[in-house]
Amino acid sequence: MEKARLEELYDKIRGKLKDDLGLKNIMQVPRVSKVVLNAGIKGADSKVLQDVIKTFEVITGQKAVRTRARKSIAGFKLREGMIVGAKVTLRRRMMYEFLDRLISFTLPKVRDFQGVPTRFDREGNYNLGLKEWSVFPELDKEVREKVHGLNITIQTTARNQQEGLALLKELGMPFKEA
Repeated sequence: MEKARLEELYDKIRGKLKDDLGLKNIMQVPRVSKVVLNAGIKGADSKVLQDVIKTFEVITGQKAVRTRARKSIAGFKLREGMIVGAKVTLRRRMMYEFLDRLISFTLPKVRDFQGVPTRFDREGNYNLGLKEWSVFPELDKEVREKVHGLNITIQTTARNQQEGLALLKELGMPFKEA
């Protein structure tokens, strides 16, 4: 099976990343381990949930999983076990293909795009929030009318923020210039 374009790029930049980060072993070079797309849904309307799941399938090529509330929270009128959203976890080839489309086509399509912020967590993972998913070119007009936000989490094997930033910069993520 042929590798995804971004995966081939990663294979080429591994040596450069090793030298830039001052690592002793090529196996210490950080890599992307998984990408998770997550959308929360107000209310447990099954029609809206089906639309979200269908949209995730179109965007990622993989079936979404319903997420349920772990605890009851009276202030939010939330009971344990209620469906509160949907998520998709991408790994290997599907992950690289999605990231390639996100970096190359989707993010530049965002109106007044200046780059994405460089906020990482302590372990070098990156979270990106999109206010609406209509920027994905895979979606047709009827799905685009319903506006939903989604969160994209890019989990890496980086040990800190600097390693995660270096990895995603080399993969072509368009960060804002400080």
